[in-house]
Order: sequence, then C-alpha cells, then structure tokens
Amino acid sequence: MSESPLPPRPIISVAIIPRSNSDHEKFQRALQIIAQEDPTIQIKTEFLSGQTIVSGMNELHLEMRCHRILDEFKIQLDIGEPRVIYLETIRRHAEGEGKYIRQTGGSGNYAHCKLRVEPNEPGKGYEFINNINNQAIPTQYITPIDEGVQRALEQGILAGHPMVDIKVTLFDGSYHEVDSNQMAFKIAGSMALKEAARKAKPIRLEPVMNVEITISEEYMGFIISDLNTRRGRIEEIERATDELQVIKATVPLAQMLGYGRHIRSNTQGRANYSMKFARYEAAPRPDGPGDDYPYVGAKKTTRPKLRSGSAAASLDVKLK
Repeated sequence: MSESPLPPRPIISVAIIPRSNSDHEKFQRALQIIAQEDPTIQIKTEFLSGQTIVSGMNELHLEMRCHRILDEFKIQLDIGEPRVIYLETIRRHAEGEGKYIRQTGGSGNYAHCKLRVEPNEPGKGYEFINNINNQAIPTQYITPIDEGVQRALEQGILAGHPMVDIKVTLFDGSYHEVDSNQMAFKIAGSMALKEAARKAKPIRLEPVMNVEITISEEYMGFIISDLNTRRGRIEEIERATDELQVIKATVPLAQMLGYGRHIRSNTQGRANYSMKFARYEAAPRPDGPGDDYPYVGAKKTTRPKLRSGSAAASLDVKLK
C-alpha cells in the first residue's frame, strides 16, 4: 500500500510505552533520533499516563517507526490502537468578550478585550488582526491577547481538538493603569475566544482519503458495498485490464483503519489498494459513547504484538 502526498500535519497517532522500565533512557534516545531524522513525526509524552504519543501521516508510517524501535534499538513496546486526529473549526461570524478581574491583596489583575471570529479560507490557518483604536489597550498587551487566543485554539471547543482556519479580530477592550498585566490579558484573550467560538457554529473536521482499489470483477459487489458501509463515496470505476477493475473513492480515514487486513481476508488476497490524504471535511456528530469523537490519543495499553509483513500491513494491535 502506498500513501502520499502528505497532509500539512499528522492525521493519525498511536500510544507506545517501553515494556521494561529499564529501557526508559534508551527509549528516549531512540525517540530523539527518530524525531531528528523525520520531521513529519510528532512525539509528545503524556504526564499522567507516562505514555508517548507518536503522530504521523498514515498507519504504515507509524508502523515503520515502531518496527525500528523494536529491531534497531532492541526495545520491546506496548503499542496502542491507532487513533485518527480530528480538528475543529467554525462556520459563522461571532463576537466574544473576555474580562479577567481579580484582587489579591495589594496589587490586582485587570484585563478586558473584545474579539470577533470568522471562518478563514480552508488551509490558511490562524490569522490575528489588531483593530484597536484610540489606545483602548496599550501595545504591550496585544501580543499576550494573541497568545491567549492561540492557547484556546489548541484546546478546542467541542472535544479538545485543535481549531484551525480561523480569523480573529481584536476590536475593543480596556485596561487599568495599575492592575493590568500581560498574564491577565493572556487569560482574557483566551476567555474571549472561547465565548466567540461557542457562538460561531463550531464543527469537527475529519481527514478524508483518496482510495484506489484494484480488484477482479467477481469481488466488485463486495468492495462497493463495503465502501458504502464505511461512508465512502465512489468517484469512478475504470477498467485496468480484461480481468481487473479500479475503483476510486473518497473515504474518511476513521473508517479505513485496518482496511488492508479486511480486504485481504475477504478477497483471498487478490485485492490491491492505495490510499493518500485528500482533505479535511466536516465530520458527523457522534452517535453515542462508543464514538471516537472525544479522544485522539490512546488508552492504557496491554501487551499486543506488532504485525510484520508487507507494505500493505498496518498497526494490527488493539487496546483492551
């Protein structure tokens, strides 16, 4: 299986942890080497669980890095189930106000700002516009407001997913000559962004993949039916040879995890497929507590084994 081109940020993650505590230092060195050699990999460690979350561009991408830790660095791993990385954005204009006023003994804290949010062009990212007039907020507090806004965007509104493609305009506010400070304005900026974003019809975004499947006609019905159950959209069907057809479809990545194993077992290994990132699209609302909406990392791992094999293999490991 081949997967390209790469999206601008990782779209899938997996939790890994060394099986032995004695491997901890060696594990950290291995992660540093991998991060230096592959800038498309993102690595972070969760403070409470001690798990390391490795994020990349596809299941094969993550599997190769895990295999390297196992084979080259000789570190046995517990590996979690791959999880799709969702994003959030907004669909309408809205305004929000942030007021942070606290009195603690002698000096106090005062910050007040008003923001306007609106959807930015897809892929353009975050844009901050300072539209303050008449010195309502001194210059030294503008950057802290921007920083507070960005921190709130990273935390998201719906379920903790980062918010993207949002334009934020600072248009009003006030300050106190004695009690105002940068930290207070950072907090006020975060508060204003959250209030505005909640009013701006926030939605969840999911990565969608372009999928091509080469298959004989006897399995055409099964493949098409199966793609339909995965929220796939058939874009085109073309003949490759007298015996083989190529099905082109777009399918949410969340529905394609473990797909290689699935079609191999249901077509006697006669299907070939490739998958590459297409775009982000609005995701459906979660149907219940089993939906993968709330969390994009992974839960506490047991001791699964990595599947070895061809390029079509994926991280064939599950959490229990």
